[in-house]
Amino acid sequence: MEEDLQTDLSVTAEIKLYYDLYVPAPTTLSAEAALPAGGEVKRPLLIAVHGYGAHKRYMMREARRVAPADWVIASVQAPHQHFRKTEDGYRIGFGWLTDHNPAESVALHHKFLLDVIARLSADALIDRSQVYLFGFSQACALNFRFAFTHPRSVAGVIGVCGGIPGDLDTNPAYQPFNAPTFYLYGNDDEFYTPEKFAEFDKKLRERLPNYHSKQYTAKHEITEEMRIDIRGILGGKRPM
Repeated sequence: MEEDLQTDLSVTAEIKLYYDLYVPAPTTLSAEAALPAGGEVKRPLLIAVHGYGAHKRYMMREARRVAPADWVIASVQAPHQHFRKTEDGYRIGFGWLTDHNPAESVALHHKFLLDVIARLSADALIDRSQVYLFGFSQACALNFRFAFTHPRSVAGVIGVCGGIPGDLDTNPAYQPFNAPTFYLYGNDDEFYTPEKFAEFDKKLRERLPNYHSKQYTAKHEITEEMRIDIRGILGGKRPM
């Protein structure tokens, strides 16, 4: 029998994707919100998406520091776990994608967000027309990909210190996105130069009709100055 080498074969397996959920008590309902028929309280949803090497607990903390008190928050965790070096040893971090079959990871991120939105909507916890994405670092480009592919599922996007889709001008799945978008970045980022951020900013500004951006004195981080602006955006006190 002749040798037969076949490569890149695959089987389909089911995995669990994890997220943390914060649902405010009914007493935090804003005065402007109205109870729908049946008495369920449906609130805006902020989906928080962490960057490379982080985890859902970190992004839930960040989301709760900026979201209005009566918003539901879902902090989703990336599927690819790895060890990351810290000052006191190694800890487990999570990443969303690598260069190996990135399209599969992008599709998994899309399905993850769509399934979370569908579940919370079915449970009558959220107003499906008020779903906002909040992403840091690696999550920025992923969230933009999701918003451009599913524009009717997203009411606004906040991206902090991250890149943009490399296929922004070529992907036929991307549709016009008119919802408010706010892009924040630092002037001393360890991963992106100011020139690269300026390039990202220009491309997003040319594509998005309802776009705002701001540069901060910051590294690759979410600073308190950024949080203040994000609170204002989500609270309706600043343009979004």
